[in-house]
Amino acid sequence: MIDLIIVLLYFSTIFLVAISGRTSGKEVTTDQYFLSNRNLRWPSVALSTIATNIHGYQFLGMMGSAYLYGLAQASLEINAVQGILLAVFIFVPMYLSEKITTITQFIKKRLGKTVALFYSLANITIFSTLTLGSALFWGAYAADMVFSDYLLWIHEEDRVIRMAVLVIGLGVFSAIYTYLGGLGAVVKTDIIQFSILLIGGLVVMFVAVHHLGGWRMLYEKTPQLMHLHLDASHEKLPWTHMFGLFFLNINYWCANQTVIQRSLAARNLREAQIGLMVGGATKYIMAAIIVIPGIALFGIDSSLSDPDMTFPRLVSDYLPIGVKGIILCALFASLMSTVDSTFNSLATLWSIDIYKEYINKNATDTQIVNAGRKTILVTLFTGILMGLILLYVKFKNPEVAFTHTLNEFRYYINCGIVVLICSAAFILAPNYRLVLLAFLLTIPTNILLKQFFPDMNYFVRAGWVIVLGLAISSISLYKTRYKKWHEFFHSESRNISLIGLGMLASLVMLHVLFH
Repeated sequence: MIDLIIVLLYFSTIFLVAISGRTSGKEVTTDQYFLSNRNLRWPSVALSTIATNIHGYQFLGMMGSAYLYGLAQASLEINAVQGILLAVFIFVPMYLSEKITTITQFIKKRLGKTVALFYSLANITIFSTLTLGSALFWGAYAADMVFSDYLLWIHEEDRVIRMAVLVIGLGVFSAIYTYLGGLGAVVKTDIIQFSILLIGGLVVMFVAVHHLGGWRMLYEKTPQLMHLHLDASHEKLPWTHMFGLFFLNINYWCANQTVIQRSLAARNLREAQIGLMVGGATKYIMAAIIVIPGIALFGIDSSLSDPDMTFPRLVSDYLPIGVKGIILCALFASLMSTVDSTFNSLATLWSIDIYKEYINKNATDTQIVNAGRKTILVTLFTGILMGLILLYVKFKNPEVAFTHTLNEFRYYINCGIVVLICSAAFILAPNYRLVLLAFLLTIPTNILLKQFFPDMNYFVRAGWVIVLGLAISSISLYKTRYKKWHEFFHSESRNISLIGLGMLASLVMLHVLFH
């Protein structure tokens, strides 16, 4: 009962905070609804960005992968700093100087209207299906795995029905407050959700290490799992995966509307740069929270048949009543912070890039906002549908580390997006047709490489696909040139530059210490 009261209090608080001061009526503007009046300070940028980044799959899927592969799973978290630093010093300064609302507008100025349309449609497609669907799936899956006893009232016998109901219910709840409040509501709730995520994650980590016997036991009982770099022949996480991961981090941290939207809404460049770097430092904490419990449980019990049972096992067997309620709230927070941000970005992309550009060129702010709100309702349906499909896929292959399966699906589209954004940012006078061709060829290239080199790691494959795409987009370089290297970087102050160098040094140090 205590746990249920905590959860109900959490949902009530989130809803009340979301709708407080919401934008409404005829006077609402696009900057108010989509960019919170471009007035976010660095704490909001930092916490909301990282809350958006944390999914339920990191607690379940990535913790399950850590149970199998150990510290190497942390590579996906700590190497995010690469992408964040590129966003801080290269991409965000360009975006803010252009005063854009969507990244599509930046691509349109550099690569033309047709290429921009493909970029926007690609993002709308993946956000409205796999991004929303996977977030809803992981939230429902985690809730039922850990708290099935509390959810029997939904359906006593069939857990798939219970999870389907949760997918629908959580999607609808997140859509409602995003619909009403826009980015302002998303940021306010994300700050609360991140706090709960952090508390819940730290509790699970310290409890897991305590039951293992202390931090020293990680090296005494599970020494084989305490390596950040695995052999190049490893199926899922060879050390060579960092080649592809470097480029894919550009997609996520530099060209993903859902993540970048907070930086676009920052009061100025200084607030954006500090906020992103604070968020980058937080990724180190999140890496520990996600990976260490999985390694610790392997040291306690190495007999799990389904690696995604790692987190539920820790919560159900080792946490007391009351604390479990906080953990359930953390799971819901990881779901909703991703879903509400995705809804808001979908509304922004559709209303600004498609509705305003192609359907109603003379649309007023109110009409644009209303188009965005309708987008939330439509993509709620597609997200729920994909969430239900992922339920089926997961139960068909329960032994698979599902986080890697979903990653591979995403990268079929994400590779092309990296080609677009790098061409737009770094080539002074790109050939629009070649860039579009390179973008379109990334999907069949990915498929062909998988067909002819089935044992190639999917991160490595993504890296080669992106390199080949960039080579195609650069064919006409005899007519043009790349920017000079010193023209890429822009820092608001010397102190910010020093902080950035410190973060880069810390990343290198982690790779050396935990190789």
